[in-house]
Amino acid sequence: MSGITRRDFNRIAASAVAGSGTLAAPAIVRAQTNKLKVGVLLPRSGTQAFIGQSCQLGVDIAPALLREMYGVELDLMNVDTETNVEVARSRAEKLINDGAQVLVGPFDSGAASAIAQVAEQRRIPFIINIAAAPQITEQGYKYTFRNFPTSVDLVRNGLALFRDLFQATSTAPRTAVFMHINDTFGLANRKAIDAILPTLSYLPFKVVETISYDPAARDLSVEVAKAKATNADFIMLVSRLNDAILLVRELVKQRWAPQGIMSPGSPGMYEAQFYKALGKYSDYCISNVPWYDPNAKLSKRVEAAFSKRFPKDKLSYHALNVGFTFEALLVAADAFKRAGSTDGTALANAIRQTNIADRMMVGGPIRFNEKGQNTENASACIQNRNQQPVVVLPKQAAQMAPVFPVPGWQGRT
Repeated sequence: MSGITRRDFNRIAASAVAGSGTLAAPAIVRAQTNKLKVGVLLPRSGTQAFIGQSCQLGVDIAPALLREMYGVELDLMNVDTETNVEVARSRAEKLINDGAQVLVGPFDSGAASAIAQVAEQRRIPFIINIAAAPQITEQGYKYTFRNFPTSVDLVRNGLALFRDLFQATSTAPRTAVFMHINDTFGLANRKAIDAILPTLSYLPFKVVETISYDPAARDLSVEVAKAKATNADFIMLVSRLNDAILLVRELVKQRWAPQGIMSPGSPGMYEAQFYKALGKYSDYCISNVPWYDPNAKLSKRVEAAFSKRFPKDKLSYHALNVGFTFEALLVAADAFKRAGSTDGTALANAIRQTNIADRMMVGGPIRFNEKGQNTENASACIQNRNQQPVVVLPKQAAQMAPVFPVPGWQGRT
């Protein structure tokens, strides 16, 4: 070294560093552009556990399918929100600290609101699979995107299907008792129903009583007795899964058989656990909800992957949960492919330009407005028949004709 001056040494060292940086850079870029770390938040325990586990099935089949479709790798980081808003918030923070570059989930509107705040602060895209409270996409957020209808759209579409159902069955019920959960989702639906229903002169019924209850309730005997006392023609229900099961059991116990139980747009009555828990008593319940198109090319591809992965189960029992969860991951993969980057702002900009026509769920293309909301989703009238969900409206997509009024509890076989 005695023949090298300090200036020569510095020049050689700088050249070596520059050279090593040139060699290393492509490897770093390849790592960033071939794999996306996705934090998935779902309620796999707590009162919404069965629904969270149902959504998880869509997560489980997604990586292999999206690798085939887009040539990208999704590194999934799964966490349980425990059906708890504060847990959802803290685990979203931890996912980002652990390297998540996109967040997906969480089914619940309260949890979605909390996660959206975190995502905005940390500038990490958040793609909502299922959650309907309108305020989530009314905050001016730049990193939150929802491929699911708001409660206003759910109710508007669901009530229009009430009209179609009454026309198809030549019926005109005069009264309804409105029963709903009192969480973020239920209250948003009540607000939408209170605003929209009075404007729909084509509907023949009036609501004679509104009864709210805790979605974690263990006993609905008082609420059902109160509803029964109204002698309403049918129950208009906004529920979750566990409370929907409790409600039907209490109706059977109290021997009240209204003309039907119909939801203008909520989960619970089309879930696999609903059929398992209630057997024949699960039949004839009606849910007007966003649904999958079984004839769509992507649906067939997803169904094949689902059947291979879960041969003892049927996609139809998880259609809404799997469909919207898979599509949320589809949005992430599509944006990642186009952005070529894991940077949060670059990914958010790419998601904002999403335009996916080849989709699984009923409706127009997946694309987001300036608020991050997809307004192209539609609903179908799903009636439980032979202990499985069946499309009965619209007529062009119907698998069976609707039944209303429905048979009494003692007339079920």
